[in-house]
Amino acid sequence: MPDAVMLAPQWIAPVAPDPRVLTGHAVLIEDGRIAALEPLDELRGSRPETPVQPLPGQLLVPGFVNLHCHAAMALLRGFADDMPLHDWLRQRIWPAESKLVGPEFVRDGALLAAAEMLLGGITCFNDMYFFPEAAIEAAQLLGMRSVHGIVVIDFASAYAAAPADYLRKGLELRDRFRHDPLVSFCLAPHAPYTVSDESLQRVATLSRELGLPVHIHVHETRAEIDESMAIHGKRPLERLEALGLVGPELIAVHAVHLDDAELQLLA
Repeated sequence: MPDAVMLAPQWIAPVAPDPRVLTGHAVLIEDGRIAALEPLDELRGSRPETPVQPLPGQLLVPGFVNLHCHAAMALLRGFADDMPLHDWLRQRIWPAESKLVGPEFVRDGALLAAAEMLLGGITCFNDMYFFPEAAIEAAQLLGMRSVHGIVVIDFASAYAAAPADYLRKGLELRDRFRHDPLVSFCLAPHAPYTVSDESLQRVATLSRELGLPVHIHVHETRAEIDESMAIHGKRPLERLEALGLVGPELIAVHAVHLDDAELQLLA
């Protein structure tokens, strides 16, 4: 692409701050950055030397955001995908990950997933997985904006030995990339059924102290809710609220089994 170009699709949907769908407009790109969004005739008049790239029949929108993914698991696509979630995790995925997952696996899987996301118009993704430094490397190779989970889970993996070890490694990585404009972080306790109250309380404290969002699977299956009632006497979201984790900073992933009160709580 030249140093400057006007992209002139049939429609432009800026989304914010203007919700209208625009026609007869163009986006001016200079040095790889958006410099202006104006009527095409005005841009042509002020920049007659800048080439125009017509895009008939196409809609230009801001890049999509993938709010939740495990990018490296693109390499496990289709693996035992006919099983209920908890059986799938405990009998197939976690044993397979213990044998396969390392920095190279994560880099290669995240690179594949990131390329697929770009093809679908996604320019930023929020990832939750082991060896996040390898996923960052993949995103940077493609120039993508990415958010990475400071993972917390109560069992050991090839990445970390215990909850405190997961947090230490994730916070150290955050410090390393503190000034990178394309990399940011969430606290990412895996799920209420894999993280203890003590670890969740630590996550809540860090979220408040550091201003980090909390990215967690919750109410993904009815079995998760039944198990929580049997062990804790509370539904998972109720437990998270009691531990100080329900608020504007919470990214409640899946959340497909909610009653009316829980819908109001998340709203």
